[in-house]
Amino acid sequence: MFNQRGREFSSRQAPRRDHLRSAVVIGLGRFGSALGQELMDSGVEVLAIDDDPKVVQEFKGQFTSVVRADATSQQALEELGVSDFAAVVVAIGTDLEASVLTTSRLLAMDNPPEIWAKAISEAHAQILEQLGVGHVIRPEHDMGLRTAHLLIGHALDFVSLDGGFALIRCQPPTATQQRPLDTLNLRQKYGVTVVALRRHGQQWSPVDPGTMLYDDDEIMVTGTKHDAEHFAGLDSK
Repeated sequence: MFNQRGREFSSRQAPRRDHLRSAVVIGLGRFGSALGQELMDSGVEVLAIDDDPKVVQEFKGQFTSVVRADATSQQALEELGVSDFAAVVVAIGTDLEASVLTTSRLLAMDNPPEIWAKAISEAHAQILEQLGVGHVIRPEHDMGLRTAHLLIGHALDFVSLDGGFALIRCQPPTATQQRPLDTLNLRQKYGVTVVALRRHGQQWSPVDPGTMLYDDDEIMVTGTKHDAEHFAGLDSK
């Protein structure tokens, strides 16, 4: 639980990526509230901040603590003990000025948490990056890219990765079925690697060299965007 200044948690010293235990979400619009609820479901304790009293009332009890505060105020952030948390997400929606000011206040802290910030446009993203934000989130941009690849390709799902790579979900092409994976030479032939398998509606599981694929399986494949999409569409060639 939080104390009055939000300083109960001191997980900043823990590895942030591997063991996130506490986070601050600033802005409880659709993006921020969904993100915060997913963090809660994953066992992360969440301090949620919004300046709208109706929004704060709406989300009472859904997060570890929900506070009405002006996040553009350095004093408010300090009083809430934001710097004691492992990560903070600036999820402010349409108010670019509030987003930039809040992010600036966070970066000005003596020992700031790991900062993630939502951008509502390319210009906004550039400003956040110039301020020094290490993690700029562009949900509409990223969803646009994902949808485009789903429209033009044969993937069931598509996630863009750094360096021009992608992770896609697809059905195994006919040429890869009923033969052990280690005999297919997928990396050499197609430039891809199968990393996981879901069979008959079961849970995803890792593959091993002797795994055989069937036409009703689903697989996760990684490679360059071009190679992964080419592989997913082999049966249409």
